[in-house]
Amino acid sequence: MEKVFGYKDYLFKNCETSGFCNRNRHFANNIKENPNYKSKYAIDPQSIHFKSEDFIVNGNILKEVEGINEDIVLPFELSLLDKNNIRIKVDEEQRKKINLKNKLVNTDRYNETPNWSFQSLNLSYENRSGTKYDQQKDRLVIEYGTKGQYKAEVLYNPFKIIVYHDEEIQFIVNDRNFLNYEHWRPESSNAAHLSSEESDFNMFHDDFHDSRNDRIPLGPESIGLDFTFEGFKHVYGIPEHADDFNLKDTTDSDLPYRLFNVDIFEYETNSRMPMYGSIPFLMGLKPGVSIGLFWINSADTFVDIDKTSSDKDTKTHWISENGILDVMIMIAENPWDINESYGAITGYVQLPQLFSLGYHQCRWNYNDEKDVLEINSLFDKHQIPYDVIWLDVEYADAKKYFTWQTEKFPNPERMLAELDHTGRNLVVIIDTHLKTDYHISDQVEKERISINDPHNNTFHGQCWPGESVWIDTMNPNSQSFWDKQFEYSTDNEFMGKLSTNIYIWNDMNEPSVFDGIETTSPRDNLHYGDWEHRSVHNVFGLTFHEATYNSLIKRLSTTDRQRPFVLTRSYFAGSQRTAAMWTGDNMSKWEYLKVSIPMLLTSGVAGMPFGGADVGGFFGDPAKDLLTRWYQTGIWYPFFRAHAHIDSRRREPWVAGDPYTSIMRDAIRLRYSLLPIFYTSFYESSISGYPVLKPLFYETPDNLESYDIEDQFFLGNSGLLVKPVTEEDAKHIDIYLPDEEVYYDYTSGNISNTFQKFSGPGFISKSVELSDIPILLKGGSIIAKKDRYRRSSKLMARDPYTLTVALGSSGKAIGNLYIDDGETFNYKQGEYANIYFTATSDSIKGEISGDVGYIRSLDDIYIEKIIVLNVEDLSYIGIKQDGSQWEANFRNIDGNLIIENPKIKLSSEWAIEMHETKFTESDLKNSKNSNKSLKLDTKSSSPSLSPTAITYTGIIALVIGLIFYKLRSGVRV
Repeated sequence: MEKVFGYKDYLFKNCETSGFCNRNRHFANNIKENPNYKSKYAIDPQSIHFKSEDFIVNGNILKEVEGINEDIVLPFELSLLDKNNIRIKVDEEQRKKINLKNKLVNTDRYNETPNWSFQSLNLSYENRSGTKYDQQKDRLVIEYGTKGQYKAEVLYNPFKIIVYHDEEIQFIVNDRNFLNYEHWRPESSNAAHLSSEESDFNMFHDDFHDSRNDRIPLGPESIGLDFTFEGFKHVYGIPEHADDFNLKDTTDSDLPYRLFNVDIFEYETNSRMPMYGSIPFLMGLKPGVSIGLFWINSADTFVDIDKTSSDKDTKTHWISENGILDVMIMIAENPWDINESYGAITGYVQLPQLFSLGYHQCRWNYNDEKDVLEINSLFDKHQIPYDVIWLDVEYADAKKYFTWQTEKFPNPERMLAELDHTGRNLVVIIDTHLKTDYHISDQVEKERISINDPHNNTFHGQCWPGESVWIDTMNPNSQSFWDKQFEYSTDNEFMGKLSTNIYIWNDMNEPSVFDGIETTSPRDNLHYGDWEHRSVHNVFGLTFHEATYNSLIKRLSTTDRQRPFVLTRSYFAGSQRTAAMWTGDNMSKWEYLKVSIPMLLTSGVAGMPFGGADVGGFFGDPAKDLLTRWYQTGIWYPFFRAHAHIDSRRREPWVAGDPYTSIMRDAIRLRYSLLPIFYTSFYESSISGYPVLKPLFYETPDNLESYDIEDQFFLGNSGLLVKPVTEEDAKHIDIYLPDEEVYYDYTSGNISNTFQKFSGPGFISKSVELSDIPILLKGGSIIAKKDRYRRSSKLMARDPYTLTVALGSSGKAIGNLYIDDGETFNYKQGEYANIYFTATSDSIKGEISGDVGYIRSLDDIYIEKIIVLNVEDLSYIGIKQDGSQWEANFRNIDGNLIIENPKIKLSSEWAIEMHETKFTESDLKNSKNSNKSLKLDTKSSSPSLSPTAITYTGIIALVIGLIFYKLRSGVRV
């Protein structure tokens, strides 16, 4: 079965051709045009009751339906959650009573999205002391927050919720009365159930040209609701779209932002069309206040953004095909607290294996074992580091997953061992479709764990292998079956028997169905629980990659490489817990390089920071300068992989020849030197939810000019400000400096020979050559790098560090470094080290916290060089560590200080003093008293901390880490 390539918009619905979106927009437009409209939705005050111990309010919203002289009861629940979040749920009572003869479908509204999206269903509200409820005649008023700084007014008639922060309105639910809850009705009496504002377009059938067989057995069941961000003109999120970072107004188009996971090959840029992933999370930002809106729904969803009807507000309209109404509202004073709140619900990013932050080499396809190993050796020949080589679908016998083409790959175990010799890994593709008539698909059908058709028989469709079936990973019985395919066993030839350097790529998991409607599963297909596919579509990809992750957890549990690596194309809120993502089938054009940055910034804001784009573009053959610039950009992607289509020419970094090969080599080596910073940034994200690629407004949330910057970013909290070159033939670039701090020229990871420094706020212009990667290092930062070339990240483990100290305008700097084994989950038991660096114009210090046993394992790792920027010439530098002192070798060059081979061990505290006189005996005595080693358990044969000490150390490390983040973000602590 050959896939037809090339984006074709006629394959995909827009709002006009989508029944439920068309109807809701029609409803909203009629309301806007009628100033006398009276809402049909009101709360019954008599129905309200409190669960004060759980901070939950229950009641009924009544929907007036004039044609049947009856109100439709919509039970609602409003709950206060930890971190001052509000959650609103609205269900439909009547659908629970439907009795459809000869129908196999579950008639309830789908309410299980949180089962997959949330990391835990046990949500709580902890700030109990300041909460007050006041039930008034026309509204319920709730004051909450540690200082009572939040207030929610729930208006009864019409239904509306107004949310305040510090006595100012920030957010309004149903501000424009767009609430529309399409209740159950038989088709025969549909007319009586419609209001004059509603349309009956495609309520019981679908006339979209590929959708005519959709039975729509439950009739219309869409939900729509509007939200006003009061005083906000900047909103971000709702990935995935190849569009601007700051979301655009959509009211003049028939295509709102659409969230519907599809196989959209050769997608367009500047587009609101659906793509491979969907995260229904939106962040609003203004100075002093940030808002997060989480629309907890996995059905097809459209989001209208209105920035034109008000000169100061952003109005949004959310429309989903079905499901219950389930919304979470988060308000905080800054964007990183919103990320922390959202992550507390859906989970934070996994702390990945260190190798997965290295360079990944992929194409469709490397032909055979010889080809794989030749590519492996060519990287070494050209002295280019890499960590992972990938195999696309052609490795499998007739594209039957969990098999090999044995004539091409006769001994996977041997191939994996050869890769492992230099610390390299293999990733193979496993998709959700399974070719019919072989043992895997036969077993899926036999065990009844497939996606089924509307008659509850196994669904058959077309994909890469031809006729295929799809495993239903929403079925709990599918997990044990999936586990067997990845079993850690000498009998598992597919996984290289007991090899531990093989990982998985889950592609096509939207799911992609070549002959399906909109290239995906028919909406009336059935999943476990008799839920229609239309209800679960956007979350299905998450269930698939999560099943793979769980299987790899079991496979690797007894090894020394316990952390799985899974790449997914389809994703949803919560996917960050178990997978990385990439932006899919891009093209070898400059506009796709350019749009990759706002796409990944958007993904990070929406809680999924582990993402990347195919370096070089998937389709086509990039020009050499484009490929070079893409590598220089790609080294900043959290997930850094080059990939190419089967018809694209080979383009490994050495193919282009010099000067391009040398420039690409330098870029990849820079990525490897920065791996300590990337890993530290991922650690911080894994405990806080902060983006790894940090938009400028995280650094300066009160600077409105930074809100529209979408082509540059900070790398975590490192202070590295990056502006990749994404324009063809660029000779200069403009870089925006968001604050008044000093910034040092750090082009291509080097301090410039001319020692340039700049300050903002405002734009600066820099000339660039093809070899230049524009980077600035913010004053007040200290970064730790590893500068020695190794063939892979694993071979860098014991390498020394280089510190660069960029003194700020205050004459001070801070930084931190997180280290663990990079492979196991032992860090969860405290086996890690957190190192905190501080500096002034006359001193530098390093302090370490963590498990003593692990810290002692770092005894042979040293700091080999320290570079201090912007200091006066000095005549003497002394170093103290472990009660000893010594003089440092150093050079003063153009206002920079370079300390060569300071002989500082990473594993204990140290201090450097920079002054005109040498240490005295008194200095040494004080050093011995003040630089005590961490206390050891003298009863043990090996250094260790007591359980209590481990707990205190972990708490201290976390607190210090958060303080460092606040300082980096400009927040007083």
